Amino acid sequence: MFIIKGEKQTMAKKLSKVLLYLIVILGAITMLIPFLWMISTSLKTAPETIAVPPIWIPKALQWSNYVKAWNEAPFGQYFINSIIVTVVTTVGQLFTSILAAFAFSRLKFYGKNILFIIFLGTMMIPGEMLIIPNFVTLSHLGQIDHYGALILPWLASFFTVFTLRQTFQSTPDQIYYAAKIDGASDWKYLWQVLVPMSKSTITAVTVLQVIGSWNAFMWPLIVTNSDKMRTLPVGLQAFTTDAGTQYQLLMAASTFVIIPMVILYIFLQKYIIAGISKAGLKG
Repeated sequence: MFIIKGEKQTMAKKLSKVLLYLIVILGAITMLIPFLWMISTSLKTAPETIAVPPIWIPKALQWSNYVKAWNEAPFGQYFINSIIVTVVTTVGQLFTSILAAFAFSRLKFYGKNILFIIFLGTMMIPGEMLIIPNFVTLSHLGQIDHYGALILPWLASFFTVFTLRQTFQSTPDQIYYAAKIDGASDWKYLWQVLVPMSKSTITAVTVLQVIGSWNAFMWPLIVTNSDKMRTLPVGLQAFTTDAGTQYQLLMAASTFVIIPMVILYIFLQKYIIAGISKAGLKG
């Protein structure tokens, strides 16, 4: 009787595992099909892009589509703008978030918990509600269609502060007290002890910020008016308008815009998972 019951439990575990794998595989296929279709279309001729039934594999690979797409718009300038905005916002956001997270996790000051709750409440405000106030403020500062408009609103993120605070709080107090006994200041303890110990979480939030900044569309679209200041997603949208609906060129341009972030995520995905897990967000 016990043997039969154990066999049933083992079979149920195997079936649940198979079902889980099937769901994961189905999800992976669902996510990959649009990406594979984009790459396939980028290598087609114009008639093949509108053929019925759809053609998955082109008869002849049109690698020249990438050259044509690059030359149709100033993608070199778009890349430079995206790199500048992504690097500056990521570095600035990390710096401010690390300092704020350390203050909320280790320092003692009046109203710390109330202030933290207030900042935490700002995460419930939809980002769309901040577009008009931020636009008006930056317009008064004369930053529209300048790097300031693309960078200033994103130099702080309370999500990053919250994530790093969770990690900093998980560090044993004994390490902090030992550093203080050795004569380390709070500044030295933060950058020489706490930050190196939290590198997995810092790497995770860095990658998430890089991907978010690189793919940002709505805000750059609103605050940029010229090719000189457009980032890649906005430039891609303008490219669609300027070049018409040439799907093979549009997909070629989309491919070389997306590829850098795909490569970044593939190489650093383990740090994202490890960092978020260490931060204890699941609890």
